[in-house]
Amino acid sequence: EDIEFCKAAKAAGQHGVYLQFDGVSEEKNRHRGVGNLFDVKQQAIENLASVGIKVTLVTTIVNTINNDGIGQIVEFAAKNIDKVQTIAFQPVSFTGRDEDISDALRIKQRYTLAGMTHDLNDQLGGQLRPLRDWFPLSSYSAFTSVMDMLQGADAPWGWSSCNCHPNCGIFTLMVVNRKTGEFKSLFEFFDYEQFMKDVATITDTARGKKLSYAQLGMAILRNFNAEQAPEGFPISQILNLFKPSSTNSSSDRNDRMKADKAEDPNDIWRVLCVEGMWFQDLFNYDFRRTEMCVIPYGTQEGEISFCAYNTGVGWRQIIENMHKTANLGEWYEEHGRHAVYAAGHDVPGISKKHSLSLPIIQAVLAEDSDEKPVVVSPYLVQEHEEESVSV
Repeated sequence: EDIEFCKAAKAAGQHGVYLQFDGVSEEKNRHRGVGNLFDVKQQAIENLASVGIKVTLVTTIVNTINNDGIGQIVEFAAKNIDKVQTIAFQPVSFTGRDEDISDALRIKQRYTLAGMTHDLNDQLGGQLRPLRDWFPLSSYSAFTSVMDMLQGADAPWGWSSCNCHPNCGIFTLMVVNRKTGEFKSLFEFFDYEQFMKDVATITDTARGKKLSYAQLGMAILRNFNAEQAPEGFPISQILNLFKPSSTNSSSDRNDRMKADKAEDPNDIWRVLCVEGMWFQDLFNYDFRRTEMCVIPYGTQEGEISFCAYNTGVGWRQIIENMHKTANLGEWYEEHGRHAVYAAGHDVPGISKKHSLSLPIIQAVLAEDSDEKPVVVSPYLVQEHEEESVSV
C-alpha cells in the first residue's frame, strides 16, 4: 500500500506482480481476518498502476466460500483493464496445514476447473461458455511458437511458452472496451481451434519470414467472424497481437494493442486473459502432470516441481529441514515481529476513496416494493469515510 515502495520496485526492474484477490467486497475477504482487506487491495492496484507495474489478480476459489463471486472479479478486471491484465483463478489445493482436513469438509470445499467454467457461464450471463471459450493453457503456445519463428533467433526477447500438461490449466481471452468496460470472448468470433491447426502448418513448413507472415494473415482472416465481433472491433486488433516483442521483457499483449499515439480515438481495445490453474494435492496427485511441470522451485538441491514441492510428497519439509536458518520463534526473538493484522481489525491509514470501477451490487428488495433499487456500497464503511484502527 506504500507508493514509495512501488516506485522503488519499478526502479529495480519490477514490471508485474501477482496480487492475491478473493473477491470484490470486504465480505468476500472477511475470512482472511482483516477488516479492510479489499480497500488495501484496491490501493495496491492503484499504486502499482500509477508507476506502470502490471497486475495479475490471483484468486483461490473455495467452494461455499467465494465461488459465487468469481464473475464479479471478471467484471472488476474488465472495468479496470488499464490496471489489470490477467486473472489467475486457482481452485483450492489442500496442502500444508490443510492436509489434515476432514473428508466431509474437503468434499464440501473441493472445487474444480470444470466447476469454474460453469460458474462463470452462469454468473456472466453466458458470455463465457464452458465448451466454446476454454482451452488448455498449453495450447497458448500456438501464438508463441509462430512468433518465435517469425522473429528469428536474433530477437532480443523470445515469447514465453507454456508447455504444461493439458490437465494443469485452462485459459480464455476476452476483448475489452477500455472506455465502456464492455467485454466479449475472443473465441466467440475467432475460431481458435482451427487457428491452432493453421499455425501448426505454418511452423512446420517454415517457408521464410515474408511467406509465413502472409500465411499468418490468411489464417487470421479465415478464422475471424466479423458478424459476431463486438461493434467497432477491427480485425487489425487481432493482427496487433502478433506484433514483434519490444526490446525488453515487460512487453505484453496489451502493449501490442495500444495505438502508437496516446490520443488515437480508436485506441480502445484491450485483451483480458482469464486463466484457471489447479495445483495438485495428495488427494488428486498425477505424476504425468508433475513430469511436465513448468513452475519449478529453484532450491539448493536443484529444481523441484511446484506440486511435488508443496504437497505431502515431502520435498518442502526435506528442503526446509536441510537448509533452514531458524524456526519461527527463533527468528522473532532475534528480529522482532512485523505488524500483524487479524481478528477483523483494519490496516491503518487506508483510504475508502478509490479510482477503481466496481460492479454494481443491488440490494434485495421486497417483491412488491415500489421504491427505486438501492445501490449497496461494497464497503463495510461508506466511501467518504476513512478509518485508522490501532492493533
